[in-house]
Amino acid sequence: MIIQLNKNSSFEWKVEKIGVVGPGIVGMPMAALLADARIKIGTDQPARVCVVQRNSKNSGWKVEAINSGKSVIGGIEPGLDNLTYEVVKDGLLSASWDFNTLSDADIILICIQTDKAGFAPDYGPLFGGLTSLAKALQKKNKDKIPLIIFESTLAPSSMATKIKDHFIKFDLIEGKDILLGNSPNRVMPGRLVERVTESDKLVAGLHPKTPEMIHHIYKHIVTRGSCYLTNSMTAEVVKTLENAYRDVRIAFSSELACYCDKHNINFYHLRDEINKKLLQADEASNDPNAVPKGGILIPMVGVGGHCLPKDGILLWWRLIENQFDTSNSLIINSRNINDESVKETINLFERSFEKIDKKKIAVLGTAYRFNSEDTRNSPSIQLAVQLLEKGCDVILHDPYVQEDDQNLQLFNVAKIFTRDLIEAIRDVDYIFLGTAHKIYFDKFNTIISGAIKLKGILDACNIYKPDQFTKLNVGYAGIGRGHTMPSKEFIDFVSKSFNIMETGVANEVQMICNFLNDNFVDTDFNKINFKDVQKLAASCSTGCMIVNPGAIDKLLDYKGFKFRLVKNAFESYKLFV
Repeated sequence: MIIQLNKNSSFEWKVEKIGVVGPGIVGMPMAALLADARIKIGTDQPARVCVVQRNSKNSGWKVEAINSGKSVIGGIEPGLDNLTYEVVKDGLLSASWDFNTLSDADIILICIQTDKAGFAPDYGPLFGGLTSLAKALQKKNKDKIPLIIFESTLAPSSMATKIKDHFIKFDLIEGKDILLGNSPNRVMPGRLVERVTESDKLVAGLHPKTPEMIHHIYKHIVTRGSCYLTNSMTAEVVKTLENAYRDVRIAFSSELACYCDKHNINFYHLRDEINKKLLQADEASNDPNAVPKGGILIPMVGVGGHCLPKDGILLWWRLIENQFDTSNSLIINSRNINDESVKETINLFERSFEKIDKKKIAVLGTAYRFNSEDTRNSPSIQLAVQLLEKGCDVILHDPYVQEDDQNLQLFNVAKIFTRDLIEAIRDVDYIFLGTAHKIYFDKFNTIISGAIKLKGILDACNIYKPDQFTKLNVGYAGIGRGHTMPSKEFIDFVSKSFNIMETGVANEVQMICNFLNDNFVDTDFNKINFKDVQKLAASCSTGCMIVNPGAIDKLLDYKGFKFRLVKNAFESYKLFV
């Protein structure tokens, strides 16, 4: 297959080896699926896949695990264990600690997680891996032009500046020695194989040919979704926006749930009514293991995971760097609202039961997401920390989290963690449900009978229903579980407030796109078009419907209640438009 880069440059593209750097929740399923696809381009033999993992204290073990045919992802991951075993057995997947094994790779996926440091990206681990990769690629055949695909989330402009410039330091020039592309992942713990194969995927690059090449590879594994071709800057904006807007919607939902809890209003009935109006109804109000997709989401004890707490900051990075005023940013202020959720959950407990100080409490669910082992930014851990500060006797439980988990160590709660459910609940006064693991739903009777001193349950993850407790001598309270139905007037107020909020987000995103175009785009190909951002964001399977920007000329009020995010949208209108 001949790839024509420009009038004077072309090369024969063969895909004999695919490298995957970082076998985490992105790299592991991608490596297994690419190996299983048995891709043949320019050769009659299927491409072999080699995973590279740094030989670190916490993750070095993954190499031997993969080479023995085992997936390195815990929790419930349908299909991944068997898929990994089969492709290793067939000699199509292997793993190594040595980056030099990638010196002859034709395609290399970068699946190293990125983080934030304050209000800027933290690319330390990423560039550590890229340095090792660049040194290996200095040994490549001069005729080989490897395609490097970033599955990692990048702050907008990173590919065109930070990433490209880093490879230049090693005499690896984009469009000449290497091709830099990105296809930011949309995976979700507990559904990794499903999300890779069925979700629509962005495929992007700095060179116009790069998205076409990525599409040619990824169409083999994205078998039930579509690949959308675009440029790197647009892909960076869309990826960070998807998570930032989800964070905003959770914050709006949390504001609403707090009001409902204080006024005994059934939040879930209200949620379903609003989402019907938005034509974004889902099953999450009644199914704790359904992924919320509507406009109004499901507020819980807090917002966890790796992406949502940081991606709004990454989206705003270049503007913050240039000292833009963020005081009325819906995206930035949503972080503050969501960070208050743990405190609000404790407040709900005390309104429903009694003062919490010095009580013996079990927190069930340490991972941030149901049926997963992932504890990154876990709200349950933060809840445990705050309960300990109140003198409570706390025990954390999770069936999937490992006892040597890094975040248990980081927050000094490993000593109060157990994987034994009966041990966790036996002598407690109260139980907080922090994560909707299916096992907690299935073992409801075990939990009730095993907690012999139990006074009450605080459901902070929508896993139980109030009628399950009507014949029990156990109190029940849950986020959003008010008893009165919302009035038509209140439904109308919330609906109109949501419309103002989403218009405010659109105004903010358009302003960010304009700034990036003015300061970081040097070719027509890499320019961001707001309409493209809307279209591509809408392809996200968890819902990211960005409306058109527009005027916001009044601030709504309901009996003295105003949404903080609506106030931000109103006050920022003249600044962002």
